[in-house]
Amino acid sequence: MEVTQVLLSAQAVDSTVRKHAEETLNQIQEQNLPGFLLSLSGEVASEEKPVESRKLSGLILKNALDAKEQHKKYELVQRWLSLDVALKSQIKAYLLQTLSSPVPDARSTASQVIAKVAGIELPHKQWPELIGSLLSNTNQVPPHVKQATLETLGYMCEEVASEVVDQDQVNKILTAVVQGMNANEGNNEVRLAATQALYNALGFAQANFSNDMERNYIMRVVCEATLSPEVKIRQAAFECLVSIGSIYYEKLASYIQDIFNVTSKAVREDVEPVALQAIEFWSSICDEEIDILDEYGSDFNADSEVPCYYFVKQAIPALVPMLLETLLKQEEDQDQDESAWNLVMAGGTCLGLVARTVGDDIVPLVMPFIEENITKPDWKRREAATYAFGSILEGPSPDKLMPIINVALNFMLTALTNDPSSHVKDTTAWTLGRIFEFLHGSTVEMPIITAANCQQIITVLLQSMQDALNVAEKVCGALYFLAQGYEDVDSSSPLTPYFQAIVQSLLNATHREDAGESRLRTAAYETLNEVVRCSPGETTHLILELVQVIMTELHKSLESQKLSSDEKEKQNELQGLLCGCLQVIIQKLGASDGTKNAFLQYADQIMNLFLRVFASRSATVHDEAMLAIGALAYTTGPDFTKYMPEFYKYLEMGLQNFEEYQVCAVTVGVVGDICRASEDKILPYCDGIMTQLLKDLSSNQLHRSVKPPIFSCFGDIALAIGENFEKYLMYAMPMLQSAAELSAHTSGADDEMIEYTNLLRNGILEAYSGVLQGFKNSPNTQLLIPYAPHILQFLDRMYMEKDMDDVVMKTAIGVLGDLADTLGSNAGSLIQQSLSSKEFLNECLSSDDHLIKESAEWAKFSISRAISF
Repeated sequence: MEVTQVLLSAQAVDSTVRKHAEETLNQIQEQNLPGFLLSLSGEVASEEKPVESRKLSGLILKNALDAKEQHKKYELVQRWLSLDVALKSQIKAYLLQTLSSPVPDARSTASQVIAKVAGIELPHKQWPELIGSLLSNTNQVPPHVKQATLETLGYMCEEVASEVVDQDQVNKILTAVVQGMNANEGNNEVRLAATQALYNALGFAQANFSNDMERNYIMRVVCEATLSPEVKIRQAAFECLVSIGSIYYEKLASYIQDIFNVTSKAVREDVEPVALQAIEFWSSICDEEIDILDEYGSDFNADSEVPCYYFVKQAIPALVPMLLETLLKQEEDQDQDESAWNLVMAGGTCLGLVARTVGDDIVPLVMPFIEENITKPDWKRREAATYAFGSILEGPSPDKLMPIINVALNFMLTALTNDPSSHVKDTTAWTLGRIFEFLHGSTVEMPIITAANCQQIITVLLQSMQDALNVAEKVCGALYFLAQGYEDVDSSSPLTPYFQAIVQSLLNATHREDAGESRLRTAAYETLNEVVRCSPGETTHLILELVQVIMTELHKSLESQKLSSDEKEKQNELQGLLCGCLQVIIQKLGASDGTKNAFLQYADQIMNLFLRVFASRSATVHDEAMLAIGALAYTTGPDFTKYMPEFYKYLEMGLQNFEEYQVCAVTVGVVGDICRASEDKILPYCDGIMTQLLKDLSSNQLHRSVKPPIFSCFGDIALAIGENFEKYLMYAMPMLQSAAELSAHTSGADDEMIEYTNLLRNGILEAYSGVLQGFKNSPNTQLLIPYAPHILQFLDRMYMEKDMDDVVMKTAIGVLGDLADTLGSNAGSLIQQSLSSKEFLNECLSSDDHLIKESAEWAKFSISRAISF
């Protein structure tokens, strides 16, 4: 079919033409998918066609093979696999043919589509000839064919798991790629494509990196490529080094000196994109060593599985001065946005990682730089010295830093008030925040904030809240950590006398004309929340006054009419912040009976505001208002049910929101809060809620992360309504059983999958626990007896797998106890017959985790009672 004109129209400037063309393309795709895909591949391959239509054809093909959402991706893979084999061969032939096109965009598009097809077919043992035919292309004379083929191999390695390609083919791919990278490869495009392909192929090279000769060759070629005259090749080569540092850390010892030489040359002399990657190499080595030291502590021996080579510790005499130099490379008009990534940010970040890796050893290497530059007339030197100091505050011991902090604090407060440079003030406020974050709080023996300096600190910070936007935002951060340091103080905090002034100052910041232009408003509310959360009991009356202030703000934001879409977005954001603030206040005041009663006079008005927020519905607000309602339910207790007639429709809307799955997850959590608060008063709404939750579980469109909380929610509902849960057993229990079977086995799963499986198991166990406890003392407990063997089998299987985390272990031993407690002698005999209950119980009884031990002791008591019956 002829698609060229439609493809060109789909890129037209005129939106009507464009829309019509897009509809036509969708129509053709639905009516005749095989013909459509074939036409698109023919379009990509045809040299007569315009480059625009060839590119769009490739993009549509790619989107027909892959999607971000897992369920959609699965559907597309199945759809491709079910197409006629001859048709697919023709499409693949067109794509391979395009790799020799003289048009670069067409070649690149074809490369990406071939990789997507390979990602589907190779794991199913289809298209076995692909790698061979690509490799034969790399021996071709025309450089553009070689370049496109190497690019394809790179994309393919990104799409396919390493175990899908056998070692013999891996060796051939790596040989082709590394030859393409060689300095004697005359064509820079080929050399660049090869270097980028190596980056994607490194995960396949485990065996090659274990062979000294092959590893030496690969490392030599990569290091040579970092010295190429071509910027993009140098950058890509350093990206390879960064990846090698992470994947093959334990193989680096004999190359580290050479790598230091090339990285330091790049940092000092090369253009920014290359220098950034060179710094990134050392950041990734720090990450590796921090992980190793965290995991193993310092008890290494010759048999340690992953020894720490202390590369960073050995490098610091030369590495630290190199990083300090980067801090002096600021631009006059440099972006003060924290997300801006430049040489200075990268250098400071790496310095911070070095401090976390080597601890006290960094301090004497950085102090001379600070002392030399902190009072220089040039703002760049003062700012660099301040940044260096702020960067090394996490890692070294308080003992090492305290003497310096005591001198520095005064100096910083003066700089924050008087320094003529906004850049210096910005970094000074950030550094004060770091001091308060890492060296202030109940864990630090020597307090840095004393009766003598507290007033000065608060005065300076509040005064600087009126400074330039970027400075005020960093000051919010400093106040945030200052408040957090008093989190564990029960009675009086040194901040109490200033509580009102701090709150007022933060509220003023949210009202600044320019507050919406940056993150200031968000930062001010986040800080206000932390100040409230960490305040001692004696501030309660002030927090009660704050309730009215925030309610008024929320009311005002709901009154605004006729807003532009930009203003509407800002209004939504503000409502989200205000709902978040009310949530923290509700939790704070609801924590003790005295304050709870004083707060409850506002509950109706607050709930009314939340309902109005829902009525002006927007996704961002929905989330925050929902969380705040969860807190309100917890505080109001059974009285919350009076709001249910009005609130229920929004609860249902949240549970139906598959697209924004976070909203759905939050709503599921709130159902749990309401169940715990209202107990059996929630009963009239349970049919609707259970129906929706069961629908959510059956849907393959809902993100998998929402499924564990839904199971936990079954437990909350069962606990709340007790034996009234009977009518849901026939629906809920089979769902729990099939999920339990899925989650019992994890062999061959990666870390992410194991983590998810443990979340799922915990959700299932919480459901079982809620159901068992809900039926306790009911005449209908016999309804649960048929499910008991399955529950025990699930516990057995999990125990055999040996990969439960502590949270699951605690819940699992609790369920064993619940089973015995609720079903008595009916469970006793089953537990005695179970394969591993006794071993599991003994293991939990001797656990170091006191929560697991506590649950196990209770389970032991319940089981012995059940058996003695």
